[in-house]
Amino acid sequence: MKAASVSDFRELARRRLPNIFFEYIDGGSYAEETLRRNVADLEAIALRQLVMRDTTKLNMTVETLGQTLQMPVGLSPVGMAGMYARRGEVQAARAAAEAGAPFCLSTVGVCSVEEVAKAAAPPWFQLYMLKDRGYMRELLQRAKAVGSPVLVFTVDLPTPGSRYRDIRSGFTGATPLQAALTQAWDGVTHPGWTWDVFVRGRPHTLGTVVGAVTEGRRVTDFLSWIARNFDRSVTWKDMDWIRETWDGPIVVKGVLDAADARDAVKAGAQGLVVSNHGGRQLDGVKSSISALPRIAQAVGGDLEIYMDGGIRSGLDVLKALALGAKACFVGRPWAWALGAGGQPAVTKMLDILRAELAVAMILTGCTNVQDAGRSLLDEG
Repeated sequence: MKAASVSDFRELARRRLPNIFFEYIDGGSYAEETLRRNVADLEAIALRQLVMRDTTKLNMTVETLGQTLQMPVGLSPVGMAGMYARRGEVQAARAAAEAGAPFCLSTVGVCSVEEVAKAAAPPWFQLYMLKDRGYMRELLQRAKAVGSPVLVFTVDLPTPGSRYRDIRSGFTGATPLQAALTQAWDGVTHPGWTWDVFVRGRPHTLGTVVGAVTEGRRVTDFLSWIARNFDRSVTWKDMDWIRETWDGPIVVKGVLDAADARDAVKAGAQGLVVSNHGGRQLDGVKSSISALPRIAQAVGGDLEIYMDGGIRSGLDVLKALALGAKACFVGRPWAWALGAGGQPAVTKMLDILRAELAVAMILTGCTNVQDAGRSLLDEG
């Protein structure tokens, strides 16, 4: 099968990855209503076809937080990406750097921030707030030391939502013996993954936070520790605590409500990501794209607004820009591509998004992504 679209990488990843890892990245929480909404609400938006415009020159570049993006797309933080391909975060970061796109490293990535920075480029660094503030300060210092240009503070995971697919696959909730047998069978039935990741991709730890973990040796053993150690006491006042160590731009990720967006401005954030964690947290909430316009109207002049959730094509990217996003971040698309074929597949996925965005711009008469607005939409 040759990938022609972003969604094709999903099928390729399903074939290549062990079931527990495919279901982990592909699934959402509970009944997956929000996961479906993220995609369906974007599909329901109609672009406005305009003809007889001079579109010989297109500008996809975006200036944001002191950086120039070659297109308005970045790679969202994805946990345990190093289990989808050998040293997966490094491979994805290299593909992003070649495309002129930002790569955001998850706190719970297999590769450490130092490994990614040395092998590819200093990544944007995602921060989950753990209860051990001394260790959190150390994490911030490490990200700063390797040159991470932006801190992405993810605020929508004070506790993890239940993901039924993970329970059914045996990724969570299984006894140690059940988990070992399931993973052994997955490895035997997926020899390409076993050689690439299980044999050649070690160590299989959460590289950035491994020093704080006191139990388990397998990646799947860390999940219960994470659930117990995420700090549910965090409030907007903790932005001051972060600022004591981090003096660069802070982007708050996981905002769906305009009131929270205004609080992010008051707390001194330089950007925010309109996001519902890809439908993996509170199920039944609105889609990211439906939340975007109200937030953009409320705080769009005060900080940079990005969006993630449901982006499956370059056309979706243009729709999000038209509704107020400065750029979009994608999670599952690059994780699927990584699982399907490593760095080359992530590169191809980004190329597909770029080509589709170009077509959408040409056929809507938009020559500069920085000028994208609601006039590009057919709102009846």
